Amino acid sequence: MKDHRDVILRPVVSEKSYQELEEGVYTFVVAPSASKPEIRDAIERIFDVAVVSVNTLNRKGKRKRDRRTRRWVQASNEKRARVALAEGDSIDLFEA
Repeated sequence: MKDHRDVILRPVVSEKSYQELEEGVYTFVVAPSASKPEIRDAIERIFDVAVVSVNTLNRKGKRKRDRRTRRWVQASNEKRARVALAEGDSIDLFEA
């Protein structure tokens, strides 16, 4: 079994993810091989919260042209997970 910290890589910091925090939905970059049950278990054990649902999406990295070498470069692909928590639960990621 994987370590739970190997499944959840980092939180996503964006305007959309901040808006969803008020609804109890948190977005994380996860390991490409992680399944929904593994993500659910990792979030529940790391942050001690109850997870209602997990949605995953694979984001393909963009191709860009390097200005100096004039070659095409590929940004890395990543898998994200949107995790909805039970009402009353929250994760203190961004509170200062």
